Amino acid sequence: MPSFIITEKCDGCKALDRTACQYICPNDLLVLDKVKNKAYNRSPEMCWECYNCVKICPTQAIEIRGYADFMPLGGVVQPMKSSDSILWSVKFRNGQIKRFKFPIRTIPEGSAEPDAGWSTGTEDLKSPVLRTEPGSTGLSELPKL
Repeated sequence: MPSFIITEKCDGCKALDRTACQYICPNDLLVLDKVKNKAYNRSPEMCWECYNCVKICPTQAIEIRGYADFMPLGGVVQPMKSSDSILWSVKFRNGQIKRFKFPIRTIPEGSAEPDAGWSTGTEDLKSPVLRTEPGSTGLSELPKL
């Protein structure tokens, strides 16, 4: 199901030039109605359901309803982000609530090494093994077929 904005909760991120959800949406679907000062999804059918907007919304005004195979009708999934983790609350239609806590990034943004110390030479493109093999497998060499 696509994301939708609960207009009663949305404050348009205090009328900044761009809302947090506009900034984070990978498909550029969320926009700010400058007259109402509320965000909205301009093309719900194009929503990837990535939950980025739901996680970043400072007022928890964005929801994505789960599919019936994931969660029965009437259920709601709501993440709450803290500085070191995201707490996912799943509310089922019978009122039962389950919570799951997962850690988030623990290193400063921009400090990750893209190649992580592995070779990225052009000769690697001709090799049948993956870039990190055999080192990442814990083996000194890959088994021969």
